[in-house]
Amino acid sequence: MGIRRKARELALQALYQGELVDLPALDTLAIMCDNFEINRKALPYGRELVAGVVANREAIDAAIEGCAANWRLARMSVIDRNIMRIAVYEFRFAEGVPAGVAIDEAIELAKRYGADDSPAFINGILDAVRGKCD
Repeated sequence: MGIRRKARELALQALYQGELVDLPALDTLAIMCDNFEINRKALPYGRELVAGVVANREAIDAAIEGCAANWRLARMSVIDRNIMRIAVYEFRFAEGVPAGVAIDEAIELAKRYGADDSPAFINGILDAVRGKCD
């Protein structure tokens, strides 16, 4: 598994934990680093992802919700919405990450951490968000 995928997993875990315990995601990332063995090579990009999602969350959430027919963000699973937040951040706000790569990586995260229907659900919404960016 590559460093960027590990960084995406780290970011997902920090964003997820932040929502569950109602702490800023960057704080939960720091707590994770203090208490768990994490891949130090993945940390810089993981931190960038968390900070980017946090800084652009309003626009990211609006893009996701705008393309999720009949789904409010609050109704989505915490895992699914945070996987999508990471992907949308990568292809809308980060430099050098093609939309196709961000979506493929999101699908892989969904296969590992989401429900059985998560990969298809995430793929559909992210394809719609990408369509509005092109």
